[in-house]
Amino acid sequence: MDKIAKTISLIKYGITSENVHYQLSPDDLHKLTLEKGMGKEASSGALAVNTGEFTGRSPMDRFIVKDEVTNDKVWWGNVNIPFEPAAFDTLYDKVITYLNNKEIYVRDSYACADEDYKLNIRVINEYPWSNMFASNMFLRPTEQELVNFDPEWTVVNAPGFMADAEVDGTRQHNFAILNFTRKIALIGGTGYTGEIKKGIFSALNFILPVYKNTLPMHCSANVGKDGDTAIFFGLSGTGKTTLSADPNRKLIGDDEHGWTKENTIFNFEGGCYAKVINLSAENEPEIFGAIKKGALLENVVMDSQGVVDFEDISITQNTRVSYPIDHIENIQVPSIGENPKNIFFLTADAFGVLPPISKLTPSQAAYHFISGYTAKVAGTEAGVVEPTPNFSACFGAPFMPLHPTKYAEMLSKKMKDAGVNVWLVNTGWTGGPYGIGTRMKLKYTRAMITAALNGDLGLYSYDKYHIHSVFGVAQPRECPGVPTEVLSPRTTWNNDEKYYTTAFKLSNAFRENFKKFESDANEEIRRGGPQRYGF
Repeated sequence: MDKIAKTISLIKYGITSENVHYQLSPDDLHKLTLEKGMGKEASSGALAVNTGEFTGRSPMDRFIVKDEVTNDKVWWGNVNIPFEPAAFDTLYDKVITYLNNKEIYVRDSYACADEDYKLNIRVINEYPWSNMFASNMFLRPTEQELVNFDPEWTVVNAPGFMADAEVDGTRQHNFAILNFTRKIALIGGTGYTGEIKKGIFSALNFILPVYKNTLPMHCSANVGKDGDTAIFFGLSGTGKTTLSADPNRKLIGDDEHGWTKENTIFNFEGGCYAKVINLSAENEPEIFGAIKKGALLENVVMDSQGVVDFEDISITQNTRVSYPIDHIENIQVPSIGENPKNIFFLTADAFGVLPPISKLTPSQAAYHFISGYTAKVAGTEAGVVEPTPNFSACFGAPFMPLHPTKYAEMLSKKMKDAGVNVWLVNTGWTGGPYGIGTRMKLKYTRAMITAALNGDLGLYSYDKYHIHSVFGVAQPRECPGVPTEVLSPRTTWNNDEKYYTTAFKLSNAFRENFKKFESDANEEIRRGGPQRYGF
């Protein structure tokens, strides 16, 4: 392989290694990974790697340095775990000493497609495929932009470095630590690439609302032919990436966006990071087609010919692929949208009681945003034997340094100012809970979202909508392309008593979860939750 003769001095970071590769192309990184025996090439041309011990994020090992910048602003607790500045400095020096004996890969890139919010980033990686992930996921500067590139934030990523928990102040050997004073994301002990992008995402979730009066969102977004922007919130497995990759609408981005005071939506990233469990060309053609040379598959199982079995979860259910956004044909360039008109909160309700689509009032929208509900199903985690409510504030609690009500109040104001419609969409179960009912058909969900976008669900009125007797949300009585009975979850159960018993069980879980936010939530937000307590 002909290596690109580019290098860069890292002395200011304490790195003295001369074995530094700067700004290698994805093709070079692909070849290097194969040469070093760190990955294999799939039949599609994509690079496939195994991330090792960790195949997902480790939320309990994510820390924020508690200092003058963060002390009074961060919502400290189980989500944002404090880390001492002195302990960070010591651990950082240890990681740097470790990297000085390694071959290092450096990439300059940036986040935020809107020039007014641009954040320059330098990523320092131990592994070539980790650097390829950074190339896929962050925005890529031009050669001219690299001439006087000045990084504001630095990601130091050393998967092979293992911390000593008793000495270093970590919980165990892996860690992901944000230092807002030194502007460093320090990651070690884990090869899971998602920690790299989520580190910068978490930093922006602090920087944008505190200093830029801009709402950061864990969401996907697309734009229609008339310039109307749609936003999709949802936790992993709810269909956020799938539903935003619409052949009739241009994709702005699939995971992380900002909503500016000028009422525009911009993508943080330059790529997509999609789950590929059960992926098929028939159901998700855009994502399936994006898996080609330049894409990076994680923890998938392939046969001897390099053909991926997307149904095989023997390594993990969190099989992933990252690829540059231009691997999707129908994209918005640049990744900025205006005129936000519809917001969709996606939830995979394994209890099977939420309507497949319902319209929310502003207070309900703020309540459900803070709640961030989806459900875990039996078999996905050890000990989970029946559907379990899973609440993640703002549909992204692990990445939100501020109190959730801060983001909810910003969203509520922006929704009112922009006059957007907010919809709660259940991509989960119908006809009963998980194990009894069936998963909502993707074609029905697509039809409901299309109808909402086109205005086919109409304005709220008694003859067009029914108010759900437990959750108080307005569910449409009719929708083009969807059987009428599918729109009423109670009807699909054929057993009112079991349906309402389960519905009240879930509504009580909502109320119990919301108790920790009540003291900080205003009266309007509190009114947005379920109002009935049972039979």
